[in-house]
Amino acid sequence: DSRPDLVNRQFKASRPNELWVADITYVRTLSGFVYTAFVTDVYSRKIVGWATRSSMKTEALPLEALEQAVMSATNQLDQLIHHSDHGSQYTSIAYNETLADYGIKPSTGTVGDSYDNALAETVNGLYKTELIYSQPWASLTEVEFATLNWVYWWNNERLHESLGYCTPAEIIDMYNQTRVSELTPV
Repeated sequence: DSRPDLVNRQFKASRPNELWVADITYVRTLSGFVYTAFVTDVYSRKIVGWATRSSMKTEALPLEALEQAVMSATNQLDQLIHHSDHGSQYTSIAYNETLADYGIKPSTGTVGDSYDNALAETVNGLYKTELIYSQPWASLTEVEFATLNWVYWWNNERLHESLGYCTPAEIIDMYNQTRVSELTPV
């Protein structure tokens, strides 16, 4: 695999859409496993893309989360780094062609080292702790609807210790206000 680790466990960014981390987790339901993929913006901790599906196939799951993230991005992505683990979905031709199409630089941690994608692992862990482990789940549809609501809560209401007890939405608002004041003539 020719993709370098451009992050080296430094999960820091100076602005939105500078560094995204991505990962997949599984959810046990009464009708079998379903899978959720998240794309998280490192600067704001905002979940910018997600998908819940009954398959881990690249096109069905992580690519859908990536496309959602790209569509929600408001600025150029040519300086964006996308960091993931060595999962086959993230190293697939289809996924990497999509990254290249948008000018996004791929970055991958070491095989089998969860610390190399620690922030994405943290999002997965909190998703499971705060939502998934709270009850048994009947179906994909039930998990997908609950995930939609959880992502909204995560981005707009949940206070994040790592953000000084602000929400991702507040961090983005503060960033945008700073940018406006820098661009406004005195």
